[in-house]
Parts: sequence; structure tokens; C-alpha cells
Amino acid sequence: MSPVITLTTDFGSDDAYVGVLKGVILSTNPKANIVDISHSIEPQNVAQAAFVLSIACRYFPKHSIHMAICDPGVGSERLGIILKTPSALFVAPDNGTLSYVVKELSFYEGASTQYSHDLEEVKLKKGLEAVAITDPRFWRHPVSPTFHARDIFAPVAAGLSLGISPYEFGEKITSLQLLPLPKPSLDSQGNLTGQVLYVDHFGNLITDVRSRDLADGDVIIEVAGQHIQGITRYYEQGQRLMAILGSSGYLEVSLRNGSAADFLGAIVGDEVRVVPA
Repeated sequence: MSPVITLTTDFGSDDAYVGVLKGVILSTNPKANIVDISHSIEPQNVAQAAFVLSIACRYFPKHSIHMAICDPGVGSERLGIILKTPSALFVAPDNGTLSYVVKELSFYEGASTQYSHDLEEVKLKKGLEAVAITDPRFWRHPVSPTFHARDIFAPVAAGLSLGISPYEFGEKITSLQLLPLPKPSLDSQGNLTGQVLYVDHFGNLITDVRSRDLADGDVIIEVAGQHIQGITRYYEQGQRLMAILGSSGYLEVSLRNGSAADFLGAIVGDEVRVVPA
């Protein structure tokens, strides 16, 4: 049985692009098991793609192949890469899409107090290996400068699913371009200050505060001028606006039977403070 190939893109569902990717993969490996993670990444939002991929990939079988394409630099000199981890392979442009994956697997500390679109070159830690996709033998020709997902990444993902070694696709590299990812910090008064990382389909505000960041005892969550008393265990338990530790392990701000994002007018990057009650 072929390994699973997952797809995460900003291609949407209105056009033929996703179907084309699947056609190319199946033309190389008709037995490929293709799973869609999401095609609703905001156009060119690499940080969002990185976050969504990292949340989903941990639940797939070992040796799955995760292809993630959010590529505003398509056609440029940026590399295409294969990242090999102890449990999976990742195929993506070297533009920060794998930032969360690398951070979680290597305790990468290149973090900041806010999102930045400026990439930094980070040397890979032990247990992670990467290959630059440079051998055109495996590509679909002619290669379109606007659709590397079809002509380079999809054929490579399909080849990997057939058991071709990652090292056949190009030369080994020792570093990747990563986004400086935000993480919560303590302010001058000792309060934990984080920010909204992602707004999901339900309008829940997913923050960069993890359960391990929270001290024992009651807390007040401050966001968009609102104060939320305590952390709720599940959605129905809350009356209206609530803070909850979501299934991804991040602190969320939610609105019962509604969208917290719409109610608060909150967006990615907005500050969230955790204050002892």
C-alpha cells in the first residue's frame, strides 16, 4: 500500500488547480492515497499554511508525504525542498512553509513577539535532513514558471510515494529558510502576553499560548478590550465569550453559537493577555 500524500494549498476549490495536482500524482502512481488537509489557505499567506500543516500532519500514519504549496515566490530562485523527519516527508518551497514543523521537531528558538515575513536561514538539528529539488529528470516538462506545484512538486511527491529515495531528487542541504514565529512573553508586570495566530472556520481565535505556558490558578484573558474570567473546558459550558484550551493544545477565544472574530473585530496578530485573577 502506498504512503498517504497530503495536500495543503492556497488554491481554493473553485478552479481546476487541485484536481490537476491529483491528476499528475495519479499519473505517476495510480495507487496513491491522496488526502486534502486544506485548500482554503489565504492566498500567499505562508504563515497560515505553516500553522495549518503543523496542526494536521501529526495525526497521519508514519511515512506519510505532506505536500504544502503556498508559494508567492513561484518561478523565482527560491528552492523546492524535501524535508525528511523521523516520521514523515515534506515537499514544499523553501519559503517558511515548514517553519512550525521544524520548530516543533528541533526545539528551534528563532521566535519573536510578533509575526514577521522576513525569513532567516536556520541550520537543521539532528534528526532532520533536507534535499534541494534540483534534478529535472523527475519533473514534468515543460515546466511552467507559474505552476511549480504541478510540474515539480507533484511529480516529486508521487515519486517519493513509489519509494524513490529523497536523495535521488537533488543535493542534500543543511539549512532551511524559516519564519521567526511568535511566542508569548512576560510583560513588565509579569503578565503573559501573546497574540492571535489563526482564525478558524468557526471564528475561534487561536492564540500562540499553549497549555504549558499557563500557570496554576484562575486567570483573566484580555483581548480586544474584553475580559474573560477563567478557562472553560468545552464550548457548550460557556455562556457567551469564553477562553478554552482547544484540541490543538492552544488557548482559543470563542463565542458560543457565534464567531468570536466577528464579535470582537479581531484579526491575526492582535494581542492577547493572560492576567492572574
